Amino acid sequence: MSAADADDAVLYEVTPSGVAIVTLNRPDRLNAWGPDMAGPFYAAIDRAEQDPAIKVIVITGRGRAFCAGAHLGAPGSAGRVGESLESAGGKSVADLVGERPPHFVTELRKPVIAAINGPCVGIGFTQALMCDVRFAAAGAKLGAVFARRGLIAEFGVSWILPRLVGWGVALDLLLSGRTFLADEAARLGLVKEVVPPEDLLGRVLEYAEDIAGYCSPTAMAVIKRQAYGDATRDVVTATADAEALMWEALPRPDVLEGIVSFLQKRPPQFPSLTDA
Repeated sequence: MSAADADDAVLYEVTPSGVAIVTLNRPDRLNAWGPDMAGPFYAAIDRAEQDPAIKVIVITGRGRAFCAGAHLGAPGSAGRVGESLESAGGKSVADLVGERPPHFVTELRKPVIAAINGPCVGIGFTQALMCDVRFAAAGAKLGAVFARRGLIAEFGVSWILPRLVGWGVALDLLLSGRTFLADEAARLGLVKEVVPPEDLLGRVLEYAEDIAGYCSPTAMAVIKRQAYGDATRDVVTATADAEALMWEALPRPDVLEGIVSFLQKRPPQFPSLTDA
């Protein structure tokens, strides 16, 4: 593995199997999201997206948390919150949280997996939900806590949450702003698996490396586009689009390799995902 400097706000590592690990690296503040983290995070994601050797992206946090919401300052700064909010009123959202909304990861061509190693609330919760698959450490706390801060449902969480858990559960979580544990998140369908904390990253990498080794990068890119695009289309349009995409897929070498490798009972050797 190769990693960025340990003091960087975001760390970047690559496994030999083609998995990029992007780690939020502000453990002293529970990886709370701030402008110092946004730029390096986008750069790391872009690096993984553009590298043909990378098949899957994993996002996690260093230390005890995944991302404990927006960075609101140290506990001793409570007396200056009013002044900070007044100043924030004159800024754009990009000035506060970065230039890209969390849903940008749904537009990537590569699968993105969240390894939720600890507290995951506020914008951190939204970031995790926008990942394609989520694993969580046992005991990790999650929450859409916006209403408890006097805020609205931020950054697209009102779009993604009902699609993952249904309207009733989504409104419970959004309106109550309550925090809940990883086990409940799994029952609700928000996370795929709950894993002992010490085994979390190993299990996520096992899952990611299986995808990297056996799934066509081109097929996964098209499937992601279908899944998120079809969320706002009717079934007739989605079916017609799928038929057109199928005819496009059939001549590609991925299909031949997928069938031949299955018949020969060997791991497939799919072409790398290119700009084309």
